[in-house]
Amino acid sequence: MADPFEVRMRFSSQLEHLNASTTSSQKAAQYALKYKDMDEDLHSCILEQLEKTNMNTRANIMYFIEHLLEMASKERHNDYVRMMQRDIIRVVDAVCPENGSGAANVKVVRKVLQGLSNKLIILEQTVVEIEGCLKERDTSANDFSLSSPLNSNEQSGPPASATDQDPGGPQPTQRNGAGVKPTRRQIEQRIEEDRERHKRMRESMWVVPSNPTDQAVKFFAETSDLGADDSILGNEEISEFRILVKDATCRHKSGSRREERPRSRAINGVAGHI
Repeated sequence: MADPFEVRMRFSSQLEHLNASTTSSQKAAQYALKYKDMDEDLHSCILEQLEKTNMNTRANIMYFIEHLLEMASKERHNDYVRMMQRDIIRVVDAVCPENGSGAANVKVVRKVLQGLSNKLIILEQTVVEIEGCLKERDTSANDFSLSSPLNSNEQSGPPASATDQDPGGPQPTQRNGAGVKPTRRQIEQRIEEDRERHKRMRESMWVVPSNPTDQAVKFFAETSDLGADDSILGNEEISEFRILVKDATCRHKSGSRREERPRSRAINGVAGHI
């Protein structure tokens, strides 16, 4: 039997090193399912990592949660699903806190929750209730200064000198990165990860579904209901089609008659010669 402490440490390391690739999320999800007998401990590990990591890692963990719950539901291990349903509000608060530090993750939360709702893992009513909270947290990028971390340093004035701070004293920290501006490296990393996810999303749009009935159902759902204008337009198209068919038939008959005349003359000439 594996050491629980070692399993927890390795799982925490995998969560910290998640990236935009699907492979990393699936690998961590497979590890969690491999040690599903420690599901409560690993679930608490997910919550702890969400509350202490930076904004980019929290977004990656959110995407990982979608992979984990999907794989857990397929393998009929509903404990992960049950615990995540119980703590989904805590997860959302950690990924995009109320202080605005996670405004860039609001779209991530919405996308993951919508995906889980479509897969019937989370109730639609729960998603609607969370959406009400997300609208308040969906602030503009200027509020968080995500795109200009350097300007925030200029506006805040010159940095405090070493004499004004106590090097031996405790440094002020805030939970979930509240009030902490992202570094240039974090911004560049987030841009690259979003670009990779967008590229993968465009590729998945062209994937042909295994069941052709799903595509037919999708087309039927996207088709609007028939109205009076549609009936009039349909009758006009049928009339135009009948006229085109009639003209094409007349041209074909006239052409065949012209070919028969010289042919009959040639036959008569041959017969007279004989």
